[in-house]
Amino acid sequence: MDIDVRGPRFGAAVTTVVLAVVLVTGSAWLLAWQTLAFALGAAGGVGRSPYGRLFRRAVRPRIGPPTEFEAPQPPRFAQAVGLVFAGVGLIGYTLGPDWLGLAATGAALAAAFLNAVFGYCLGCEMYLLARRFTAAAG
Repeated sequence: MDIDVRGPRFGAAVTTVVLAVVLVTGSAWLLAWQTLAFALGAAGGVGRSPYGRLFRRAVRPRIGPPTEFEAPQPPRFAQAVGLVFAGVGLIGYTLGPDWLGLAATGAALAAAFLNAVFGYCLGCEMYLLARRFTAAAG
């Protein structure tokens, strides 16, 4: 079943704000929250992430029914990619070196920003490229 494209973009917007705050404050706790949000999105799909639930309950009823849909697998893969970067960032912020936390969080922030502002999901594109590659090879 396809998903409303606005949900992942909303999640990316919230993620952008959270990760920007992490970079400004250096808060490992806030990055731990974002890591958990990515983990839930990767495990259960974007609709089961905290931001997906918030979108479904508070935002979507106010903006009307969707007009555009997408397959759920690419955004779910993007959540897994975000989980890896947030996890590496969390290691950097808690165990060091600090530059690792900054770099990994900054990379996750850049990807979230691209999705939130331009609708370009870097993790989704990675998923689709990998599928094309495996289809051509197999």
